[in-house]
Amino acid sequence: MRLVLFALFLTASFFSFGQIPGLHQHPAERAIRFPDLDSLLTLTADLHMHTVFSDGSVWPDIRVQEAVRDSLDAIAITEHLEYQPHQSDIPHPDRNRAWQVAEKSARPYSLIVIRGSEITRDMPPGHSNAIFIEDANKLLRDDPVEVFKEARRQGAFTFWNHPNWIAQRKDGVATMTGLHRQLIADTLLQGIEVVNDVTYSDEALQIALDYNLTLIGTSDIHGLVDWQYKVPEGGHRPVTLVFAEEKTPDAMKKALFERRTAVWFDNTLIAREREMLPLLNACITVEKAWYNGDSPVAYVTLANRSDAHFVLENLSGYTLHEHPDIVLLPPQSSLTLQVKTLEMKEDFLLKFKVWNAVTAPATHPVVELPVALDRG
Repeated sequence: MRLVLFALFLTASFFSFGQIPGLHQHPAERAIRFPDLDSLLTLTADLHMHTVFSDGSVWPDIRVQEAVRDSLDAIAITEHLEYQPHQSDIPHPDRNRAWQVAEKSARPYSLIVIRGSEITRDMPPGHSNAIFIEDANKLLRDDPVEVFKEARRQGAFTFWNHPNWIAQRKDGVATMTGLHRQLIADTLLQGIEVVNDVTYSDEALQIALDYNLTLIGTSDIHGLVDWQYKVPEGGHRPVTLVFAEEKTPDAMKKALFERRTAVWFDNTLIAREREMLPLLNACITVEKAWYNGDSPVAYVTLANRSDAHFVLENLSGYTLHEHPDIVLLPPQSSLTLQVKTLEMKEDFLLKFKVWNAVTAPATHPVVELPVALDRG
């Protein structure tokens, strides 16, 4: 019965996020913000998008303006190499043209525009993105494996796009093939989208864990970001959080090859535990803690420095005075809990399972928050 009630509580909570104070209710708060880690920057990137130079609906400078409004650090323009439905209206023999237009448009800003292409083939291998390439035209080859080899010669980072796409996997289940195994073994494929547009794949996440691939989440946007993700109503595009040593293309590329990423999608964080725990510890901190008088009920203020509206389950062994064992911690704000410690303590440990964070299929991380009491 408790599990049923808990499930109903979570369902009600997620469907009512738009009514919770402080949860992205104003367009001015559309920026996607997550804190830096101790020694790494947290950079927000959308590494898969289209314009009219393949099958998108907008000019490349619109992609730049959308990214600037979302305060992204980097985008990758990844037009289809083989699929060019607008070519009669917008003839362009140079497959680098969309990147050139976007890069020029981005110069007044601090936005990094990464050159990329989408390798567009039937399954296998399906669609893949090669980013940090030097010349998209050289990727126009008949043999798909030769395209991956040329991408590697150019120093590209290559990832498998929407492996759960129903148009190529009717059951929606991302599934490894012999060709994908060979591409990975030959160091021709380094990442996989666990999130694409409005879909998330448990199976893709498991593939990433099994084959040591970088976790990627992208919008794959073709139309307008604001319309697709209801940004004016408080939504957000999916992005990849890249944990880099500095904000440069080389540092981002290095981080991607070293699998230092997390995915932010539909108010959910997805990452390996290696990246997830430092990120959660940077997001959720104890701001202050104290006792009032001689009552052994501790007041503990938690600060949330991220855009996630965290759903926390109390696993601390202490009950809470004003909350049930499920606590909603709003983004970019603080919340004070009253913790019944039963006796006056100098310090204790709070533990929470984070339900809207995923480190493996059906696996949610636990954060531990040391609490030191202010006795003054």
